[in-house]
Amino acid sequence: MRTIIYADGGSRGNPGPSAIGVIFTNEKGKVVKEYAQKIGRATNNEAEYEAVIFALQKAKLLFGKKKAKTMELEVRVDSEFVAKQLTVNCRQTTSLLSEQVLIDECRGQINHKSRHSPPRKKR
Repeated sequence: MRTIIYADGGSRGNPGPSAIGVIFTNEKGKVVKEYAQKIGRATNNEAEYEAVIFALQKAKLLFGKKKAKTMELEVRVDSEFVAKQLTVNCRQTTSLLSEQVLIDECRGQINHKSRHSPPRKKR
């Protein structure tokens, strides 16, 4: 059984008031669980990271640590920067190191794949 997690974060202003949203679906697209919450003042990148961290932590709570380690989780994000961090394709050179450490810690405790969704169309 594969679970797909859609995680997104955003900021009004950069930095500014920010929020995250996370949706868990099964492989057929049926929504299993949804989360949304304000996270206070953050940059866009920080909000994107927070969404992924939140999603990975919720996966452990929803499915249990043991099951989360063995089940297939696919994390989908629209942030190319965060997607590269999840797949370890680029070096961490920003001030988001603490978020990367948390993601690495969570990633070690679950079985996951990451996927970068297609870029959004320019307005």
